[in-house]
Order: sequence, then C-alpha cells, then structure tokens
Amino acid sequence: MLKEGPSLNEEGLTLVEHLTELRKRIIIVIITLLAATGVAFYFVDEIQNLMIRPGGEVDFIYLSPPELLMAHIKLALMAGLVGALPIIFYQVWAFVIPGIQKKQKIFLFLSVFFGTFFFVGGIIFAYLLILPLSIEFFAGMASEQVQPLFSFTSYIGFVTSILFAFGVAFELPMLVLLLTKFNLVRPRTLRRARKFVFLVVVVLSALITPPDIISQALLAGPMMILFEVSIIISSVIYRKKEKETQ
Repeated sequence: MLKEGPSLNEEGLTLVEHLTELRKRIIIVIITLLAATGVAFYFVDEIQNLMIRPGGEVDFIYLSPPELLMAHIKLALMAGLVGALPIIFYQVWAFVIPGIQKKQKIFLFLSVFFGTFFFVGGIIFAYLLILPLSIEFFAGMASEQVQPLFSFTSYIGFVTSILFAFGVAFELPMLVLLLTKFNLVRPRTLRRARKFVFLVVVVLSALITPPDIISQALLAGPMMILFEVSIIISSVIYRKKEKETQ
C-alpha cells in the first residue's frame, strides 16, 4: 500500500507550508506595528498637539500620575496602527493571492490601495469637520457656574473613537465594490435592504461613538450617504459584469 503524503492545495502547498506562510505574515505585521508605534511614540508630542487642535481653547488636565503617560501610549498605538495599515493590508493580500486568479489579484491590490486611501480619508474628514463641530457644541454647553475642563485621557478616547469610526465608515464603498465584484451581493439586494441598513447604522453609531446623540448623528448621516454611493458603485460594477457575460 502507498502512504498518503501531506495534502496539497491547488498551488502545491501543504497545510504545514500554509501555516508557516501565515506565521511569517503575522510576524511581519507585528514587527511593522511595533516599529510604527515606536516611531509614533518618539513624535508623540507633535501627535498630541494635532489631537488637541480641534479642542480650540478648551483646557485639559490629567487626574493621576500615570494618566498622561498612558494617554501618550494610546496615541502612539493608534498612530502606529494607521501608519502600518498599508503593510498590514499588503500582508493579508499577499497571503490570499495564491488562491485567486490573475485579474482578481490586480483588483484586490487596487482595493487594498484605495481601501487605505478611504480609511485615511475618513479620518481626515472627521478631524477637519466632525471633531471641531462636536467639541464646539459640547463646550458651548458651559455656563458661568460650570466651565469646560476636560480630562486629557477622556478627550483622547473621544477623539480616537470618532476618528476610527469614520475611518471604518468610509470603507463601506470599497466593501460593497468587493462584494459585488465577487458575486456576493447585487444592487437590487442593497436597495431592498435600505431600511435594515439604516437600523444597523443607527445601532453601530451608538456602539462605536461616544454615548451622545450628536456624535451618533454625525456618523450615521455620512454612513447613509456612503451607503447610497455604494449602491451606485455596485450598479456600475454589476452592469459591467453582465455585459462581459453576454
């Protein structure tokens, strides 16, 4: 009798080789993230000034000896993650590549590039427009008896959650484009799902933003606009695919 050797996939790689490849990609991601975080921590004062700028004339305090240090570490981690995103996306792409066709490889590469672009675009949009409006609104609730004096850690938590939420929200068109390209969703399905999507957007806005209706509304509105844009993109891609199959 012949012994069965290790199972091979379509590219001739064994399960062990796949796991080895996955481990290599994970190690690269971890090293990249640590390096980017280290660089960000070196420039943490500049990053802190950028985060404070939308606060305008609001004064900040920290309430315990290690609080400011922990806030700086959090800032460095967030900045490091954003800086490492292209490498992280590329490593995921490089691991998935052997299982897809050549045309899909090009499409996926472009999706990774534009996905990073949209994520950063969402962060910039929130930083330049949403954050100043939100902070101005909350600071405007002050009175002679109660003046705004923000805990720096609480402020950083508020800012990073808003920036991250908008970064993720701006990925919606790219996600829909990918799902349409790989025949996982159709424009008609998206149109029918409007009411359900609206409910999901409201719930997600409540979960990933600070617990106030202003921040939730500022996120939910653009997300619904992005969903409508996604329907248009999906329709264009779907019509193109139909023409190619005729």
